[in-house]
Amino acid sequence: MTALTEYERLEASGLWRPNAYQQRRNVIVSMGDATLSISGTDEMPLAHWSLPAIERRNPGETPAIFAPGADAREELELDDDLMIAAIERVHTATMRARPRPGRLRSVMLTGALLALLLFSVVWLPGVLVNHASVMVPPAVRADTGARLLRHLTRLSGDACASPAARAPLTDLARRLIGSGSGRIVVLPDAGSTAFALPGQTIIVDRRLIEDHDGPGPIAGHILAAQERAAQVDPIRRVLAASGPTAAIRLMTSGEIPEDDLRSYAERLLATTPEPVATDALIARFAEADVSSAAYAYALDLTGETVLPLIEGDPVSDDAPEILTDGQWVALQQICE
Repeated sequence: MTALTEYERLEASGLWRPNAYQQRRNVIVSMGDATLSISGTDEMPLAHWSLPAIERRNPGETPAIFAPGADAREELELDDDLMIAAIERVHTATMRARPRPGRLRSVMLTGALLALLLFSVVWLPGVLVNHASVMVPPAVRADTGARLLRHLTRLSGDACASPAARAPLTDLARRLIGSGSGRIVVLPDAGSTAFALPGQTIIVDRRLIEDHDGPGPIAGHILAAQERAAQVDPIRRVLAASGPTAAIRLMTSGEIPEDDLRSYAERLLATTPEPVATDALIARFAEADVSSAAYAYALDLTGETVLPLIEGDPVSDDAPEILTDGQWVALQQICE
């Protein structure tokens, strides 16, 4: 679920505090595509809330008090009528689009009977994970990705968001992901790699930008992350790591338990993504019209272990540039 068109790029001032023990501070609140961004008056990002998960704690009262979830400690106080109305409308639209628990329970019971007939077993973990992965709607995927991102930022630090780098980052996402709802988020420490979250979000480590002279290597890492996501659905990876209980919770309540997301975030930052099949990766580079050689040399300066990527470079002679030199210089300052 994304923000309604009339509320895109809406901004308002408010008061925010990370928990009940800290003082409130003046912030700027911005309505995004699927998130509510909270920044300090110095434009430094403080938090990103998933629009589908936001709850109002004092319905009908003014100023309105919102939280990023039922059990969240963060609070945001707003008295801007337009912003309050925008959050309420988006939340209402999201709840209507979400699967109802009663219907999900019926689907779960029906699925259980089918599993018994087809496999003659009682809900093998793999069957649960596969079934849950297939039935997850886009709104729940976006919500899960946003919640997982919050855990990642607690471990890595807030997402890098230098004002000068926002436009180049958006252009990079448009060039590689497309003009849909996909986005790229740069973290201070994401294990020197890139990986996909549920909801078409690509996480990128800052070093992939700062340690290279051009955008070729980071473009390659993003394309590799997209190919991994195409081969194995990111929501399925979360469920496979969390176990059948998380799959059952997802089917019955529409959410993966917070503890499972926290553990999976730690795992993402501690492990190296698996290699992508060369043929599939080259095909993705060809589709994007991006050089695979630049990515290959970033992996291995000698080129010895990545020779197929170098020799099979599919980029055309008239390929559009990934970013201009000026855009790349601006993007390299994203974490400053």
